[in-house]
Amino acid sequence: MTEHPHSPSWSRRILGELLLHWGARLGLAWIALLTLVAVFAPLLANTHPLLIQSADGWHSPMLTYLTPADATLLGALFLALVLFFSPGARLLRFLLWLGGLVLIGMLSLMLVSPPALVVYEQYREAEALGEYQRVIRAPIPYSAKDYLRDYADTGLESPRSSTQRLHWFGTDENGADVLSRMIHATRIALSIGFIATGIALVIGVILGGLMGYFSGIVDMIGMRIVEIFEAIPTLFLLLTFVAFFGRSLYLMMLIIGLTSWSGYARYVRAEFLRLRQQDFVQGAIASGLSLPSILFRHMLPNGMAPILVAASFGVASAILAEATLSFLGLGLVDDPSWGQMLNQAVQSSTFNWWMAAFPGGAIFLTVFAYNLIGEALRDAVDPHSQSGKSAPPLKAAA
Repeated sequence: MTEHPHSPSWSRRILGELLLHWGARLGLAWIALLTLVAVFAPLLANTHPLLIQSADGWHSPMLTYLTPADATLLGALFLALVLFFSPGARLLRFLLWLGGLVLIGMLSLMLVSPPALVVYEQYREAEALGEYQRVIRAPIPYSAKDYLRDYADTGLESPRSSTQRLHWFGTDENGADVLSRMIHATRIALSIGFIATGIALVIGVILGGLMGYFSGIVDMIGMRIVEIFEAIPTLFLLLTFVAFFGRSLYLMMLIIGLTSWSGYARYVRAEFLRLRQQDFVQGAIASGLSLPSILFRHMLPNGMAPILVAASFGVASAILAEATLSFLGLGLVDDPSWGQMLNQAVQSSTFNWWMAAFPGGAIFLTVFAYNLIGEALRDAVDPHSQSGKSAPPLKAAA
């Protein structure tokens, strides 16, 4: 019997093989950077000052206008760091983190309530009048929805062209800082990739496991369902739902997840068909273990390799689907999105290169990073797939 894939030695071995690829190191570094940018977006790009010293003392407008999403992400990162350095099994710590994430999200919705009316100009006016003794601002002192149209009718400014304020990546047609919008748009890109792929994984693993384990009539019915869902064009379905039900990020996640699970089901089915006759599976059946225990505790860990590879490519596909929808003008209306900024670049009467180069580069680098991780992960879990060299297979346990 091969070594249990969820044992620490197996995971460390796979991680070591993964980090040997320079592409995987670059991809993981970029995704880690995007994750940190998404979590700390209010501290990196915000018109609300981080701290203000006035006659009443010190206070933080940034904390006053913190949204439930901001609080949830910051709390989730803090909880992840605490559990990462805590003892215990990895699966248990991960389940504790998921439970804590749900609890933090619920508490944030109940306790965090920023003011409904936001006036960004008040801070600049008060500072110009000398009402503040000291102001500590974010590195990019502009929020994603801070539309500055004071100095140009169109609001468009090329990078570093203004003499009165600094915009590293320029501004869009409404005068909003492009770099600030790109920082806040990382949340949409990462969330739609992970959540949509998570939905597809759950459905694909359950249905694929049942098809592979039972085979026969269950497999035949399941494969017909898989073929039906594979025939559904995701982009056209997204366009139809947006036209009838409006623009919603959660709707996009749900549709992408519900239409992309068929590939994962095929992978799991193939692995389970191979594993169902193995001795350890037959021993689990003979021991009288329950069906969920046999499928998801004994068989699934031994067939996770192709699913992990497919999931990395699935995240990239989900990000591309959202960017395509936003580029067509059917994405989110006011919330920043990389695809939405690309749409603004081509909708203007003149081509504004900074509106195309920076968001387009972010989409390219993110999708490319996931593809690099997927390729390296495929080589790590299956050394025989490496092109140009014959790597020895992972050693089996005695």
